[in-house]
Amino acid sequence: MLPNGVQYADRFEGISGSAIRAIFKVLARPGMISFAGGNPSSDALPNEICAELARDALLADGKRILQYGATEGYPPFVESLHQYLASTYRFPLDKENILPLSGSTQGLDVLCKAFTNPGDTVLVESPTFLGNMQTLRIYQQKLVPVDSDEQGILLDKLEQAVIAHKPKMLYIIPTFQNPTGRTLAAERRKPIAEMAAKYGFLVIEDDPYRDLRYSGMPLPPIKEYDQSEHVVYMGSFSKIISPGLRVGYMIGQADIIAKCAIAKQGSDLHTSNIAQATVDQFLRRGLLAPHIEAIVPAYREKLNAMLTELATFPTGTAYTRPEGGLFIFVTMPERFHAGEAFQKAVERGVAFVSGTHFYPDGGHHNTLRLNFSNSTLPQIREGMAILRTLFSESLNS
Repeated sequence: MLPNGVQYADRFEGISGSAIRAIFKVLARPGMISFAGGNPSSDALPNEICAELARDALLADGKRILQYGATEGYPPFVESLHQYLASTYRFPLDKENILPLSGSTQGLDVLCKAFTNPGDTVLVESPTFLGNMQTLRIYQQKLVPVDSDEQGILLDKLEQAVIAHKPKMLYIIPTFQNPTGRTLAAERRKPIAEMAAKYGFLVIEDDPYRDLRYSGMPLPPIKEYDQSEHVVYMGSFSKIISPGLRVGYMIGQADIIAKCAIAKQGSDLHTSNIAQATVDQFLRRGLLAPHIEAIVPAYREKLNAMLTELATFPTGTAYTRPEGGLFIFVTMPERFHAGEAFQKAVERGVAFVSGTHFYPDGGHHNTLRLNFSNSTLPQIREGMAILRTLFSESLNS
């Protein structure tokens, strides 16, 4: 209970915190098998390399690293990041188009600060990442869900929503989407950029999983079709180097980046210099590509193991078959309730996330998200066997 006379801000009306963050309390129990978070595998975190890189960076440039830094980024990192992005993507960009972030999640926060007013409309995929839905709601945005199929967001539904609601933004995760693992079809990417130019809204393209591809061919980001600079692209090193470093980036039109830099100053002044310097060394020494190449096979094996287990689940179980990323989305028969099953699963030592949390309007209680990356193969087999038995019992009761 708050002290007498103290009240929460109106913007916190209905804000209860991330369902996944709440689940983390459960994960602390000894022996818990977690399919709940979105954590990279502990085996994929290059702690010894990062220790060496951070030490080298501090010895070479420690006085500057330990001092206050520019909001626009630690200069060596901005330089190496620019080179990395220029060699990775086919859209033109200068350093003034790049803003380092404390994880790509910060990107949506500063964009909301800079470009939205309470009551504005933001279109989102249905379902979408619950953490960024919470950010949008804190900024008092009206969230309008747009239906998707196995190929991603439906273009006709998107245009209908744009015409009806005149949104300020579209928030979209095009590759190995969280929570579904789906990838937006190649032929749907260019029309989204063209739609943004035609109707005058920002596309916030959140793409943190793109490098974790286990099969199929890479697709160009929506940003590559952006002729009018309506697309803001957000990337991250969290899933491919370390989430604890909190280093991401934003790419956009120069005036957008400049305004977001001002918005960022009130959040953290600048992203950690030592974290930026560590990733800078990762890029400069050419370590990123071989690191990704080294971690992908184990992720592929874990994904395939979980898909193999899902094939033995009760009749009527449907699930996505991602080509990469960290998640599989499961849809059970209508009479199944994932929230009720979650409590029983935890009692048996397994955690997942109910799918309802990823839908702006709730519902869809027969859905759930599974993460395979942060479990061992024996844990996947054991945990999925527990869920298979539990789900069968739930459907037959």
